[in-house]
Amino acid sequence: QVQLVESGGGYVQAGGSLRLSCAASGRTVGSYAMGWFRQAPGKGREFVVVISWNGGSAYYAGSVKGRFTVSRDNAKNTVLLQMNSLKPEDTAVYYCAASDTTAQVMARQIHYWGQGTQVTVSS
Repeated sequence: QVQLVESGGGYVQAGGSLRLSCAASGRTVGSYAMGWFRQAPGKGREFVVVISWNGGSAYYAGSVKGRFTVSRDNAKNTVLLQMNSLKPEDTAVYYCAASDTTAQVMARQIHYWGQGTQVTVSS
């Protein structure tokens, strides 16, 4: 069993930056693909980014490409999401997710979800 805990959310003005962290416990996530999703009020959960188990590849949603950067430190069982040039439309609850492959994450075939962290971007 894996527990995922997100942190780093908060309130920021448009154009600002935040860094989200996803800390895993229970067992190592070094063999899992890790992803970030987000859910805005009244909307469905949206794919943001996925990173492969070794960090060798990452795939971004078009809406965040060039602004967000994902990374992982398997030794620390942590995944980071650096968010720059934030826009009001980035406002959402951000969730960390783990699954066996990047394809499974992108298909939302998720083994483990975190509880989410709120990101609010003001205009």
